[in-house]
Order: sequence, then structure tokens, then C-alpha cells
Amino acid sequence: MLDVRRLRLLRELAHRGTIAAVAQALAFSPSAVSQQLGVLEREAGLPLLERTGRRVRLTPAGQNLVRHAEAVLERLEQADADLAEARSGLAGVLRIGSFPTATRAIVPAALTTLARRHPALEPMVSETDPAAVAHALRAGDLDVALVHAYDFVPPPREPGLSVEPLYVEAMYLAEPPPQPGALAAPGSVPLPPVPVPSGDADQAAVLRARADAPWITATPGTLCHAMTVRACQAAGFTPRVRHQVDEFATVLALVAAGQGVAVVPQLGIAAQGGPEVLLTRLPMSRRTRIAFRSGAGAHPAVAAFGAALREAVPPELAGSRASQ
Repeated sequence: MLDVRRLRLLRELAHRGTIAAVAQALAFSPSAVSQQLGVLEREAGLPLLERTGRRVRLTPAGQNLVRHAEAVLERLEQADADLAEARSGLAGVLRIGSFPTATRAIVPAALTTLARRHPALEPMVSETDPAAVAHALRAGDLDVALVHAYDFVPPPREPGLSVEPLYVEAMYLAEPPPQPGALAAPGSVPLPPVPVPSGDADQAAVLRARADAPWITATPGTLCHAMTVRACQAAGFTPRVRHQVDEFATVLALVAAGQGVAVVPQLGIAAQGGPEVLLTRLPMSRRTRIAFRSGAGAHPAVAAFGAALREAVPPELAGSRASQ
């Protein structure tokens, strides 16, 4: 009989690529991971891994077993959800991953609703970049998470995970206000309040006109950084990055100080006050989804948090789910 814990290790190796990465993610030593995978091979009765020096890759039999492991682990999630449904009342820890703008704009109201309906449930929020969510969910470090994707950064298919749409945001080019007496750029308006111009700007032309400006992006390795770089490259240039900042409030403060231009999502500007910047709406969007392990969507705690999130979506975004 194959051991499900060893199947999980094989699945993680397939996604993470190295035994060292599996060991680090699951808090094992590399030798312990290798030992358990060796036991799994003996249980299977044929080689599952090919070792070349320090590198390891899955054999065709190993790849096929990973596909079965995904199905087995999904059924176990469904079984856990059924057992949780049979118990009376929700209790225990719910580990939630979220990115900063959603943590500020959506999550607090959702947690308030969750506490009122299920006071014995203990939500624990960790800010997690969407690029790291898949590994965290599969490793069991998170139970549910908010993730986002941009038009220029489509989400990769993640085996073992499921997603549900939550809302869609507009995207804006933010740039410093004009000097006194200067003419504002066509389609640009001051902040606050958040503008909703009629019609979308010609995105390539708008971005290309700022090709020589310094740019402010998120830090490399994040989806927000990739979005800005790829949007500019689609317009025909690579941005000259001056500052790398992940918090949009700080990004807007730097823009207002004349330090560069940036692309920001609707929730990144919706609650900001302070110095003015110019915003031009772009015909691109950021789509936010709820992610969880396949089979866990029916778990009462995950479903309850999802329902609370949907109620917490601001009115201006509440009608945007269909476009995902």
C-alpha cells in the first residue's frame, strides 16, 4: 500500500524541482526526504526518480504516480470537508494568505463578518505574494488565499489548486502633477477622488509617451513588477526603473514627489489622500481570486471565509466578477 505522506513528498518534488526545496518547504532534512522517497520507490516496485549527480528528475512512472497523487490528495481534502461539515460549529485555525491591498481594503471587513458568524473560528492572516501562494497551499502552510493576475501576467496552471473569482480592478498610470501653468496630459485627472474617465486611453501610446521617464515598480519576483515591465515591453520599450517599492501608498507618494511614473490598481489608489498625482485609466485589469487546495472548496471554514469576502467587496467592484 502506498503511503499518502510519501506521495505528498513526490508531488512536492514534481512542483519544486529539487529535494532541497522540498525539505525546506516541509521542514524536513534533505536526507529524510531522500530516504522517504526511496521507501516510496520500494513500495511502488520500480524507479520513480532518475539521479544524475546532484540533480533528480521524475521517471515516466514517477510522473504518472504524481497524477494519481493529485487525485488522492484532492479526495482527502473532500473527505476532510465532509467531516468538518458533520461537526457542529466551526472552530480552530484558518490560515489565510493575502496581498497588501486586499489585506487593507477587503480582509478586515471579511474577518469582522466571520467573527460574528463563527466566533470559535480563529483566522490567521499572513501577507503572501501571489507568486508564493501555490507552494504555501500545497505544503499546508495556508488553507485559503487571495491571489491576483494581470492581463500581461496570466496565472500558470497550478495542479492541486482551485480558484474562484472575486473581483476585477481597473489599472491606472500614475504620474506627477504638472507644474503650475503646465497643461495636464489628455485623459488625466487629479487624485483624490478616484477618476473613472469615459473611455479607455490608448495604452501603448500612453505608456510609450513615458518611455524616457523614470519608473517606480514593485520588487523583482512579484507579479506586480512583472506586470509593469511586460506592459511597457508590449508598448515597445523596457522601463528605466528608479525605485522598487511594494506598497502602493508609498509608490503614489514617490510619484507625487516627482520621482517617476507607475502603474497602480484601483484598490491601490481608492483610499489614498495626501498629495495629488495624475491618473490615466488604462484598458488593462487586475483580477483577484480565492485560491485553495483542490477538494477544499466545500470545507465549511473555507466556504465561510469566501462568503465573507464576497460581502466585503467594495460596491464599485461588486459587479465585476462576471468579467473574470
